[in-house]
Amino acid sequence: MGVLPRSQARDVRAADQGIAIVGIHEELTKRTRAVLPSWLALYYDEPIAIDRGEGRTVWDLEGNEYLDFFGGILTTMTAYSLPEVTAAINEQAAKVLHTSTLYLNQPMIELAEMVAEMSGIPDAKVFFTPSGTEANDAAMLLATSYRRSNQVLALRNSYHGRSFTAIALTAHRSWSPTGYSGLNVQYVQGPYKVRSPYADLDDGAFIDAAVADLRQVIDMMTSGDVACMIAEPIQGVGGFATPPDGFFKAFKEVLDEYGILFVTDEVQTGWGRTGEHMWGYQAHDITPDIMTFAKGVGNGLSLGGVIARSEIMDCIGANSISTFGGNPLVSAGALANLKYLLKHDLQGNALKQGTRLFENLLPVTEETPWILEMRGKGLMLGIETVLPGSMEPDSGRAAQMLEECRERGLLLGKGGLYGNVLRIAPPMTVTEEEIDVATRIITESVSAID
Repeated sequence: MGVLPRSQARDVRAADQGIAIVGIHEELTKRTRAVLPSWLALYYDEPIAIDRGEGRTVWDLEGNEYLDFFGGILTTMTAYSLPEVTAAINEQAAKVLHTSTLYLNQPMIELAEMVAEMSGIPDAKVFFTPSGTEANDAAMLLATSYRRSNQVLALRNSYHGRSFTAIALTAHRSWSPTGYSGLNVQYVQGPYKVRSPYADLDDGAFIDAAVADLRQVIDMMTSGDVACMIAEPIQGVGGFATPPDGFFKAFKEVLDEYGILFVTDEVQTGWGRTGEHMWGYQAHDITPDIMTFAKGVGNGLSLGGVIARSEIMDCIGANSISTFGGNPLVSAGALANLKYLLKHDLQGNALKQGTRLFENLLPVTEETPWILEMRGKGLMLGIETVLPGSMEPDSGRAAQMLEECRERGLLLGKGGLYGNVLRIAPPMTVTEEEIDVATRIITESVSAID
């Protein structure tokens, strides 16, 4: 598996489709920059367009083949062109695509029943949205309405979406174009220890220090009647920053003293990706009051949602609907996707293959002076790059790694506050052979940079 020689790839595509494809990516890049916002980021010095996919493999418009270990930002959760999901979509599409929540929707009801049962939240109700951003918006509406307060706690190094509300919850300067918000947000110490004042502490002492910070923020920077705290169990855009197990248990004990709701943002950690549990929050021996999800549930279909106890979900006094959230098409596809995930124990595969990948990469990450650390759980691993012998972020090497891996036929992601963390998150059906191929390519790419 790998990238075909470009001339050969173009010849194959041209023969198959009878068209000239030389320079198609360059042309599409120019057209993109002409009509789409300048702030829409594109990967790679020479951006690519994904034409089709199968399993964990994708092909671009010039015929190049890649092993995809980012899945459209952790969204192609099971596999590309998964027959069970494709069949469900086709069957529903032949009947009706859209009805809105003003009508009964059997696929949405069945999906809500399944999601509520899987959530671990007692007496749960579900509201569907088209995205994770809207799910977090809905969670804030619920929490602030229920608690009659616009005060919210979020974590440093967090990311919760790109809407006006979600940006206020995001503690990343590079993702925060405005400071205006209807929410009064204070940020507490999150799980990203290596760039905190507590970098030298062991896990237990770090949790104690973070809890002390939480108490101080509540006591000194709020009026006390805080609506909620929202947290990613593993920070996604923040570079897969991973807290010690029990971190959020200690936080929730404090929150419960004040009656503050705990909202877990499982947009990236949900559905078994961390391997150990179905949800990221379960590593901390707690039950959240509200949970949001999106991305992988639809395997590429636009679907997100919020889950909460009935008393919280039903606190909204005004009329509300969703035009697109949970429409029949996406609900049918998501149902098939989750049934496949459970039937084939993809959580177990995430643990098995994620462990294999971590152990395979550990020697090269430990021996490379410009790799600060590898972290994460299951099929959610991050590699942070720095200037050799320092803590100074090195976004240049991360970008170069992205390019070197692509040239060898592997697609990865990139994140972190300074753009210096490689994000590795393949579809959860990834095989042992594909893990080994990715290991070889990453190792070769590290050597090429050195």
